Amino acid sequence: MEVRRIWTSTELNGYLDFPYVAQVFSIERETTALLTGEFRRERVYGVTSLTPEKASPARLLAHNRHHWTIENGLHWIRDWAFDEDRCRIRRGAGARVMASLRNLAISLLRLAGAASISVALRFCSRSRLRPLRLIGLAGV
Repeated sequence: MEVRRIWTSTELNGYLDFPYVAQVFSIERETTALLTGEFRRERVYGVTSLTPEKASPARLLAHNRHHWTIENGLHWIRDWAFDEDRCRIRRGAGARVMASLRNLAISLLRLAGAASISVALRFCSRSRLRPLRLIGLAGV
């Protein structure tokens, strides 16, 4: 179970040496594990270029939660299933190209209805034809 609270302010805008700052915020997360009862409290701080008129505290909190949805849904999978953090490709556009190929593979597997990307990758690795079927080249 998780409880989140947010505090926002424009009071520090004139003091911060941060381009385009419109608001600062603090988010407190209190988490209780339902099975063990373990309690954890975390506080994070941030700045945004969104003015209070464009982003209420509720909207900033929603933006923050949405960010972690992306992180957990794509970046975590790229790191876990493809071991991306240990990739040694560093020159030119190689890292960006490999990230794009990984994103493509994940998207194709999700469109094909894969419940687990890792399981689907292992399934596709057992036959040269399985990945080709995902992109419509079943007869090749």
